[in-house]
Amino acid sequence: MTSKTALITGITGQDGSYLAELLLSKGYTVHGVIRRSSGSGLGRIAHLVGDERDEEVRMRLHHGDLSDGARLIALLDRVVPSEIYHLAAQSDVHVSFEQPEYTGAITALGTTRLLEALRITGLPARYYQASSSEMFGATPPPQAEGSPLQPRSPYAVAKAYSYWMARNYRESYALHTVNGIMFNHESPRRGEAFVTRKIARAAARIACGQQRFLDLGNLEARRDWGYAPEYVEAMWRMLQRDRADDYVVATGTSYSVRDFVTFCFEHVGLDWERHVRIDDRYVRPADVAELVGDASKAQRVLGWKPEVFAPELARIMTDAELEAAGRGKGPLPEERE
Repeated sequence: MTSKTALITGITGQDGSYLAELLLSKGYTVHGVIRRSSGSGLGRIAHLVGDERDEEVRMRLHHGDLSDGARLIALLDRVVPSEIYHLAAQSDVHVSFEQPEYTGAITALGTTRLLEALRITGLPARYYQASSSEMFGATPPPQAEGSPLQPRSPYAVAKAYSYWMARNYRESYALHTVNGIMFNHESPRRGEAFVTRKIARAAARIACGQQRFLDLGNLEARRDWGYAPEYVEAMWRMLQRDRADDYVVATGTSYSVRDFVTFCFEHVGLDWERHVRIDDRYVRPADVAELVGDASKAQRVLGWKPEVFAPELARIMTDAELEAAGRGKGPLPEERE
């Protein structure tokens, strides 16, 4: 157990909630940054939030925004964290094409504001930057730490900017900044707009008679899908090393969107081809054909390796959706005509 203090941006998201649980289990005091507009969106962390008037409470929330550098400086001065996990971003790739300016202002410049706040306060905190496999874009797989960055979306461009800024502050100001280059990682806490959650939810709802069809875009895109609770463990391990460095976190396996659809629908005993429709609205202006990570450095240096892969991940997510829809765990009987 430890007496460290951590600050997490994006604590209400999938990764933020799992990371908060992990750090609390290790004895940390955890501080989370939330936007004013997200005050009612605490579902993923509601079970962790106590009465902040109680001095024994080890998780506290603070209002803040990545567009407000002065507020970030004030928060660092108040919290005095020993570790900072920067997870907040506009992280929807499809939305980034529709709102590229907002994506850049929050995902890219928000990182600069937080790094600058850390530099100005002079705190000796260790800083984790949530980088993304989307940065590799058109680079052929497998992608490792030294692979070229060829981003193919405004989101990926913003993440590449953040990646280089974290490295720049490490090299220019000797800040302890690390980049976790995370390949796709999913869970039942994934947002409903993300394709894996959308697929798992639809499979369960269709099996329960609550939905008829699922509209998707490109079924041939291939991704390296892992399990989010395992990936936040890798984040923590990165900041425990005395030498700041960058790491790819991935399973090293490749599955298509079509594969993930098949896993989820087969788990509930349905033929996906009877329910899935292709909708051009979900096709991106530029897509990434295949992302497959080489996490050998993380395995060698951090002692981290994945245990859950896409087929089991699909079952985990579909079972959670079945439970939410009021049915027991699959498989369910074959669909009737």
